Amino acid sequence: MKKDHRRNRDDVVWSRFFWCTIFIVISCVLFTGFNFSSFRFLFFPPPERLQPEIVPRWRMDAVATAGGHGHDSPGKLDGKKKKVWIRETVILPDQVLLFLNYPPSSAATSPRLLTRDDLDCVYNFSSSPTARQKNASRPPNRVDGEIVRCPLLDRSAAVSLSVKSADAYAGGEVLLNAPPALAWHSLAYEALIDRDNTTVVFVKGLSLRPDKLYNVSRFECVYGWDFTRPKFILRSEVISIAQEIARCRTPLSLLTNPFNSSIKVTVRVKGRVTLNSVAQPRPNPEPEPGPKPHQLCICTMLRNQAKFIREWVMYHDEIGISRWFIYDNNSEDEIESEITLLTGSGYNISRHVWPWVKTQEAGFAHCAIRARPSCEWVGFIDVDEFLHLPSGQPLPEFLTNLTEGTGGLLLPFQVGEVRVACHSFGPSGLTRPPTKGVIAGYTCRLFAPERHKSIVRPEALNSSLVNVIHHFHLREGFGFVDADRARMVINHYKYQVWEVFKEKFYRRVATYVADWQDELNVGSKDRTPGLGTRAVEPDDWSSRFCEVNDTGLRDEVVSRFSDPLTGTLPWEDEAETMRQGL
Repeated sequence: MKKDHRRNRDDVVWSRFFWCTIFIVISCVLFTGFNFSSFRFLFFPPPERLQPEIVPRWRMDAVATAGGHGHDSPGKLDGKKKKVWIRETVILPDQVLLFLNYPPSSAATSPRLLTRDDLDCVYNFSSSPTARQKNASRPPNRVDGEIVRCPLLDRSAAVSLSVKSADAYAGGEVLLNAPPALAWHSLAYEALIDRDNTTVVFVKGLSLRPDKLYNVSRFECVYGWDFTRPKFILRSEVISIAQEIARCRTPLSLLTNPFNSSIKVTVRVKGRVTLNSVAQPRPNPEPEPGPKPHQLCICTMLRNQAKFIREWVMYHDEIGISRWFIYDNNSEDEIESEITLLTGSGYNISRHVWPWVKTQEAGFAHCAIRARPSCEWVGFIDVDEFLHLPSGQPLPEFLTNLTEGTGGLLLPFQVGEVRVACHSFGPSGLTRPPTKGVIAGYTCRLFAPERHKSIVRPEALNSSLVNVIHHFHLREGFGFVDADRARMVINHYKYQVWEVFKEKFYRRVATYVADWQDELNVGSKDRTPGLGTRAVEPDDWSSRFCEVNDTGLRDEVVSRFSDPLTGTLPWEDEAETMRQGL
């Protein structure tokens, strides 16, 4: 009996132990599977599949503390309700950028955007050992939407904004304090969410060499409101990285949550500090399926080119360009009003404020993403460059014949890029800017072409978006062809009269090109022979760079565009007509 009783008791103990073990194992499996699935859904969502959203606790906590950089809370200021506040400050080499944050607009409460007349830049020199005064104020260089550009008086001075207009705040003038300034040389500055739901991040401070892809395992992408607080950030993998462009896998919660409009993204080199950021990922709208509305578009980056843009747009419209993307790189002239006049006359132009210095390659990559939904082909040229087809054939027709017919040649790839040689024109004996425009004014050039520019099919671009200004890297299966110089060239009015040309000494826009005032790479082909590093006009400037008298494009323009009675060209008189019509 005792043995049977002991045996029964042992059976009960082992039975309980067995079922407890089974319960623990199943619980662990379920718990592990849930956490793995949550992690996978959050960071690695499969393409084109609807996944449930996991809302992490950090996001709810961070919403309550978002916006805190040690400066004024966005809600109140001295007991008054704020309508706008400064969310970021960035110090560039010659100016200070202040980013305004406006409250969400609605039909009932839509805040008026502040203008240059509403604001003063206020400087506090208390921390500067060399300053002779404690405070100073200056008008902004320019105000473009949420971006205020203030003069840089002293790099150690704290900059704030004085709002002068009574309707901006109840009670009259108010001082907007700014967060600590971020250094430009180490900063994520722009971000776009691409159509595959990856985030393209544009960043300074990685010190990557041009025209080269890097090992992604050294980097990671970081999303959040405050990168100094680890529990408020998300990390994701880098898919590709080159130059100043990183492509990141976007966390699913950012794609599905409407409260994520204030989240920023940056890039971290593993084992090193996370770079600061002002880059808020924004989606790039994609059109409805079907043919793209524009066969041929142009992207350009410019500074202070208002007096030249009218001729450039109107000429290219005549040869088949139908859409322009203008990246304004800190202009201080009337470029905005000129573009407004042109758009009012039916030209499809958008101006994108791009304050970032020496970022032309990044700007062109950004533009390629924006242009892709609506443009079959995109040309990347400057405002002093004009596409010239001596036969008079429309440019879209020429591209179609070249890329689909390829002159009877059988190519082992699809054509994704057409490279066009550039002829550089000189001052042509002039000492003052030509009144009829650059095409009619400059007619003498160098014999041999200098470099090339490209017209690309955005769908053919490599996902890394690597480019060296003149051309992009292409996807596998695509290649480039060179346009026959007898059929299409670019007239590059590079060496204009001195008062125009000397502006090139201010700053070169390309990332990997030294500014001409720097004693660096003095023998580079980018520099003008014999000028050195100072903007001093040579005695023989007006006769330089003249080896071939080339009036081909001038003769065509005069024949096709000039008024038969007055002989004037449309860009000579249309500006005044457009102004009178407004």
